[in-house]
Amino acid sequence: MRASLLQIAVDEDESVEARRLRAAALVREQAAADLVVLPELWTTGAFAYERFADEAEPLNGPTFEAMAKAARDAGVWLHAGSIPERAPAATGSAGDEGPLYNTSLVFSPSGELAAAYRKIHRFGFDKGEAVLMSAGEDPVTVRLPETTVGVATCYDLRFPELFRALVDAGAETLVLSAGWPERRRAHWTLLARARAVENQAFVLACGTAGTHAGVVQAGHSVVVDPWGEVLAEAGPGEEVLTVEFDPAAVPTTRELFPALKDRVLGLRTPTR
Repeated sequence: MRASLLQIAVDEDESVEARRLRAAALVREQAAADLVVLPELWTTGAFAYERFADEAEPLNGPTFEAMAKAARDAGVWLHAGSIPERAPAATGSAGDEGPLYNTSLVFSPSGELAAAYRKIHRFGFDKGEAVLMSAGEDPVTVRLPETTVGVATCYDLRFPELFRALVDAGAETLVLSAGWPERRRAHWTLLARARAVENQAFVLACGTAGTHAGVVQAGHSVVVDPWGEVLAEAGPGEEVLTVEFDPAAVPTTRELFPALKDRVLGLRTPTR
């Protein structure tokens, strides 16, 4: 299986529309890939909190349309990163604004929406995304011909229980889009490898480059195998990271070293 991670640079001098067109063109260039992955909030910048509301889109907005067409043109599965989604207002009244979500979109090679994942763990410690965005509730997996993908976003990486839920739902490849800051890059690589080892799964983690609202991004998108070995890693700048991997390594690893079968906590109802 061939995957291409598009480590897009977010430049505040580039318009959202220009970046959307550029990202779509990059997706079309990956026609030889099976799966293409974009980062988190690459249209706005993950730390550009003040822009979320103004640049939020409905689920089927301009980024949806551009990415659906790019996936169809390239004939690839596309994890289109995430967008600031403006959901419909609960009341449906004119003038009412619905909640914001950090929502990832996954498209099939025919350009159909295969899944939408609303980020469950919001970053900010009662500031920024944590107060501006609403929390998603449901883990999301997508069945590809070669593997079942579990979808996660950035800060989710710090919460192993989400990834166990994805594995319980059949995930063998964990795909993460992120806008991870350079100052915590060591955690990025460490946690990506940890999630791979503990879940005996491939991890494809795609981050942004550039600077968002003064926050330098880590870049260093990474692909890790089920034993925790780094198969490929990008540098700090804009880059297309392409790697070939064998999804059959997941069941093989789980059979050779069946640690997941020894799980106890989380599988039983506690007794009193």
